[in-house]
Amino acid sequence: MPEIPASEVADLLAGLAEAWNSGDAAVYAAAFTEDADYITFDGTHTRGREAIESMHRRLFEGPLNGSTMSTGGEYTVKPLADGAVLVVVAGGTAVDGLQRASTVSFTAVRTPGGWRFASFQNTRVAS
Repeated sequence: MPEIPASEVADLLAGLAEAWNSGDAAVYAAAFTEDADYITFDGTHTRGREAIESMHRRLFEGPLNGSTMSTGGEYTVKPLADGAVLVVVAGGTAVDGLQRASTVSFTAVRTPGGWRFASFQNTRVAS
């Protein structure tokens, strides 16, 4: 079963962090499929790239303005089917200097436009 190249996983994750850190909701959402499922640390479930972009635009202009995201650099990739993998990564965000660690899981799928995330689940790490 063909796997996603590690460099493409790293590029997807780095692109998310770069978009978050620059407050660019459109670029952030572009990493997801049109019908992606996005579940935040508090259980909020957002469906679709447009809704992901809209939510992040509000967040980046409001309570998460100036926040930063890191992916921690360490991740695992588990093949699920041809053209689909599970990615689990340690990371988190910092808001007003307060670091919030998370473990995040993504389903990445091969699309005609390249690899995109079809799902996202953020679980905060207890402090």
